[in-house]
Amino acid sequence: MDDPYTFGQVAAANALSDIYAMGGVPRTVLNLVAFDPELHGEDTLEAILAGGLSKVRESGAVLLGGHTVKDQEPKYGLAVTGTARPDDIWRKDGAVTGDVLLLTKPIGTGVIAKAVKDGDADPEAARAAIAAMAELNRAAADAVRAVGGAHAVTDVTGFGLLGHAMEMARQSGVTLEIDALQVPRHPTALELAAQGRVPSGSRDNLAFVAPHVEFAAAVAPAMRTLLADAVTSGGLLVALPEQRVERFLAEARTLTEPKVIGRVIDFEGPAVKVR
Repeated sequence: MDDPYTFGQVAAANALSDIYAMGGVPRTVLNLVAFDPELHGEDTLEAILAGGLSKVRESGAVLLGGHTVKDQEPKYGLAVTGTARPDDIWRKDGAVTGDVLLLTKPIGTGVIAKAVKDGDADPEAARAAIAAMAELNRAAADAVRAVGGAHAVTDVTGFGLLGHAMEMARQSGVTLEIDALQVPRHPTALELAAQGRVPSGSRDNLAFVAPHVEFAAAVAPAMRTLLADAVTSGGLLVALPEQRVERFLAEARTLTEPKVIGRVIDFEGPAVKVR
């Protein structure tokens, strides 16, 4: 993205997500920066750090300092420390047959980011994707915590929805069945995927998960690619007992687009089945 303040917000939200995905509370952060002020200007760096700090403050954590190195390619992230009670840490290996799968943010940021880089992204789609990436997973984690009883939780990031679903399924010894049409996606993302406007990371993801995923014939190639799209600062993937789903959706009403996307079934060979 072009705006440095928003760049900082997204980077910080992405880094903080790991704490939320484990049921923790962010406590302290360190800035990690690679930047050349002679190339990009000190004002740009100041805006990036201000954007990141806005999300750190929103999370309730404290910025302790950080480290900077000179590099022509700007890079920014956070080292985050959080706390959680040992008995309340969420893991990705506890999904059980009968659980319902929920996703708390749309997918498709990878293909939209590529369109932004190419200079021809739909402005509304770009704004929606950037806003979602900058949204903390704090409210999603609060909703999971409020209803209790989540059997498995992870966040969807660089390995795409299918990659993280595969991890959850294999570590839990079950199969995750995903309804492709129920998966929330950003506007224009499927169209971009159908045009082949896909980053290399997303293609690599699909190739990696393909041996472990069974697609129904009706699932189009573009949808398969989008389900593997490399996500930045994605939502939480939650395996929750069915009787808690209605309350979760009520608790998560402030989120962009929380959706039921599938269910957990007995292991049937593939880690993930997409229909």
